[in-house]
Amino acid sequence: MLTILLIIVDIASGFQMVSRVGLTQSYEHLHVESVSYPNNNLDANMTFNVLSFGAVGDGTTDNTKAFQSALQSAADNGGGIVFAPGGNYVFDGQLSIPSGVALFGSYLTVPSHAGSAQPTDGTVLMPYYGRTQQNESLSFITVTTDASIKGVVIFYPEQPCTSNIPVAYPPSIRLNGNNAAVQDVELLNSYIGIFAAPAPRHYIARVQGQPIRIGVFVDEVYDIGRIEDVHFNPWFCNDINYMYEQTMFGRSFVFGRSDWEYVLNTFSFGYAIGYHFIETPTGSMNGNFVGIGADYACNASIVVDQSQPAGLLITNGEFTAFHTKDFAPNSTAISAQLIVNDANVGPVVFSASSFWGPSNNIARLYGKGTVTFSASQFVEWNLQTPDSDAAAIYAENGNIILNANTFQKNGTQIEATGGVKKIIFTNN
Repeated sequence: MLTILLIIVDIASGFQMVSRVGLTQSYEHLHVESVSYPNNNLDANMTFNVLSFGAVGDGTTDNTKAFQSALQSAADNGGGIVFAPGGNYVFDGQLSIPSGVALFGSYLTVPSHAGSAQPTDGTVLMPYYGRTQQNESLSFITVTTDASIKGVVIFYPEQPCTSNIPVAYPPSIRLNGNNAAVQDVELLNSYIGIFAAPAPRHYIARVQGQPIRIGVFVDEVYDIGRIEDVHFNPWFCNDINYMYEQTMFGRSFVFGRSDWEYVLNTFSFGYAIGYHFIETPTGSMNGNFVGIGADYACNASIVVDQSQPAGLLITNGEFTAFHTKDFAPNSTAISAQLIVNDANVGPVVFSASSFWGPSNNIARLYGKGTVTFSASQFVEWNLQTPDSDAAAIYAENGNIILNANTFQKNGTQIEATGGVKKIIFTNN
């Protein structure tokens, strides 16, 4: 007989009961004690409505002072939730969310607004502040230690969907402190979406929209950061001139120094680079990436300038790099799914991933580290310059491991020059 020890905790009275439950193989005599859950109603004294502080969601009134007053009142009360009901709230200045305070809008799940019109439903934050600037110190909203923002749309009225090239703005949201969080936020037409630095243990979840230059930037993270369910698509505006900056210079995810970044279910469509791993003055990163994807990456789905010795571990990825005249008529990039640049010394590992689309190469490898592909699908390559007989994997340096992959077309599978130190090619 298998015996399970079931511990039941009575939260309200603070004591715990312990009972032993006999469980036979047929599961016929399982008995579970009932558990009473505590009352989860929010204390009214911990909730602050911005309307009570003079906020007006009419699309014209400056709400900077009203929102900041509500946020500060919550902080002075020991923390709490600042609620902004549905409305179009204009801002001529910056906001800072103090420690222990959460700014909540009306959306319980991340909204999505296709088309070029200004949103008229739910909580919409409309900044006019910072036009032509990019410095992170000028960010529209700064989320500090143990603070968060949730359930809003950020829309820039002076960045409409037109045939003009977009204008620079500072980041919409800066995470600046331990455990700062963003959840269920639509960055509809931000120039730079989220700037997380320094932000140890940041949490970025369920974010979407069309940031133009950078979607998420991470740096100065010396403890594990977390990103999940973040998708960027050009559904707000796909005008060719509007997308010029995005397809020529835009990057969905940029990772500087982070000591173990955990990234799950992210997606990029229509940027020059989907995922860019860089080295900053504080260093580079290592991380675990599961279920990430990039489509219509004009230059490359992934570019690695540098990684830490623990490496970049990528599992169940889906990558498509190419460009056409429809969205990127000015791009002359020779697309690749992966580019590892010559300064990189850390390992880059792909497992159970898929690479397709009319790119020239699956990978171009110039770095000194080891790049591994295992149990992955190489569907297409050599489609931009077919006369050149481009190889699926082109390498000039470092070490390469290819095991149990499927090359789904005829053509050169790997080309390596004299700088490559080792190739392990098995069971492909």
